[in-house]
Amino acid sequence: MKLPDSDFDRLVRKLQWVWVGGAMLLIGGVVTWIVHLILTALWLEDVPSASIGIALVAIPIFLVFSGVVIYVFWNVTLRGEDR
Repeated sequence: MKLPDSDFDRLVRKLQWVWVGGAMLLIGGVVTWIVHLILTALWLEDVPSASIGIALVAIPIFLVFSGVVIYVFWNVTLRGEDR
């Protein structure tokens, strides 16, 4: 039989959701900003090599970070009750 969650447990759960949401907003913002840099360089008829170089490094790093955040959140928060 599962005991009802305490106020502290509910607060921790809400803070975990806020943290994951904030991380996803950060990652989405960075990826959007990098795509905007590339499009602006093309619109200004500039050489977008720096923007593309940054994008080739930064976007995969942030996507891996988002995968790690989701993996940890899923296993700790949602599956942590099974132990």
